[in-house]
Amino acid sequence: MSYLVTARKWRPTLFSEVVGQQHITQTLKNAILNGRVAHAYLFAGPRGVGKTTTARIMAKVLNCKNPKDGEPCNKCEMCNAFNSSQSLDIIEIDGASNRRIEEIRTLRESVKYAPTKGTHKVYIIDEVHMLTIESFNALLKTLEEPPEHTIFIFATTDVHKVPSTIISRCQRYDFRRIELNTIKDLLNKIAEAENITIDDKSLTIIGKKADGALRDAESIFDQVVSFCGNNIEADVLTSMLNLIDEDIYFSFTDAILEKNFAAAFDITEELYNKGWNFIDFVNGMTEHFRNILAAIVKKDSSLIESAEMYKEKYMEYIKSFSEADILKLLNYSNRLNQEIKFAQNQRVKIEISLAHMISLEKTETISNLLEKLKSANLSGYNVNTVPGRETDEKKKPERVTSSTPPETKQVKQESPKEKSSPKPPSTNVPVDFKTIKSRWAEFVDTITDFNYKLLLGDAKPQKYFAGKLTIRLGRQSDKDVIKSEKTFTKQISTSAQEFFGKEMSIELTTPDTLHREEIEFMQSDQPNTQLVDAIINELGGKEYKTN
Repeated sequence: MSYLVTARKWRPTLFSEVVGQQHITQTLKNAILNGRVAHAYLFAGPRGVGKTTTARIMAKVLNCKNPKDGEPCNKCEMCNAFNSSQSLDIIEIDGASNRRIEEIRTLRESVKYAPTKGTHKVYIIDEVHMLTIESFNALLKTLEEPPEHTIFIFATTDVHKVPSTIISRCQRYDFRRIELNTIKDLLNKIAEAENITIDDKSLTIIGKKADGALRDAESIFDQVVSFCGNNIEADVLTSMLNLIDEDIYFSFTDAILEKNFAAAFDITEELYNKGWNFIDFVNGMTEHFRNILAAIVKKDSSLIESAEMYKEKYMEYIKSFSEADILKLLNYSNRLNQEIKFAQNQRVKIEISLAHMISLEKTETISNLLEKLKSANLSGYNVNTVPGRETDEKKKPERVTSSTPPETKQVKQESPKEKSSPKPPSTNVPVDFKTIKSRWAEFVDTITDFNYKLLLGDAKPQKYFAGKLTIRLGRQSDKDVIKSEKTFTKQISTSAQEFFGKEMSIELTTPDTLHREEIEFMQSDQPNTQLVDAIINELGGKEYKTN
């Protein structure tokens, strides 16, 4: 018996043997069992995913003498005739070589004749999108109202080239790209039946090379067997197909973590010496970082198409990178993918780009920094307090003391006259923003000028730091009014000093003014040394002093 390639030898003969397209095969079986077979079908999808195979099984079961559960028996006269390519009732036409209107006119005439032995006359037109517009137009009427015994099954890889008038007359089924694990399982089954030894890494290489096309995977499998014999090893397979070894991506990732700049030149030299394509390397690197991101986000390897040994490695990077780190690397990789196509010296471009990616520092989010500060030993310093908001330049950070309740102070009964006139705090008592905010209404009541009192009544204290009280006005127009009163800030400053017992200057802001307290705090003359020390010690920061 002459040799048959794997794609033909293992071609499915039943709906149940078609892999990766259960959503279609089950629908067709139900249509056959329920007597709801349409007169025209359109099978669309990528190459090598089972479109023509499904059309043949459909044609065979429609003429089978003893169908069972919507499947052909493969034993009757009609099934044997079809399997041996001797059936006159199932006609396969290549749309690419029979695209002219003369062939379609001949087909239209033959449709009128009844089937010879079967119950249906089935026309399978492969690559139907290759027909000319005139051919499609000549087929329209026949396709819309064919004879009762005639069924059309069209298959195409470019459904967008098929006129909408044809599509609307057919039941359309979209075939999926075959998943990597499905291809690996089928190839492993074939290898066991053929007494061929192959490991998971080799199956993964073949499956990824096929890019979702089962027929391509089977063709590559035949080529590999011819080269390796009955014992297929991943290293030999990689060399034969001249594929980039995935280990090189993991070596580069480790170099990023270790800040090993020499690896950029070592990796580029390996690419050059082995003749690997630089663009293919960049594409593989992008997929590699995508897999790391998927592992970080999903906390598992369910979205990673790779060998099991590599999936375990991807999971090890979960604690080494953050989402922001990988997104930054992906951004560099995508940019390199565009730039390298126009680079005069691709090798130098790769070396420089890899060195840039190794030099990238890890990204820390604000939430992570705050968590580290909260967990730092600040001797009781409250890191949740924004510096400069609730303490002035003389107030020290509160320290955690014993849990003994504070001493009970005797409250002096105030006379009605004392109650009506709020007293300013003693100059010995520290004044902070919290005190100013809590006693703001009392302070406003001490203002004698009615207009000033009205303006301050709508205003609110914004912050107090380094002897400066910032007041946010209630309306944008208030500032225009105050501009005409040159003595306003001076009088309010004097009144605030008398009420709060502290000398302070006044700054006015409007509702649309953007405040950046943190920047002002870092630029102030008296930063909190305890918080600065915590940032330097816990987060590895550096202190820079400006003149």
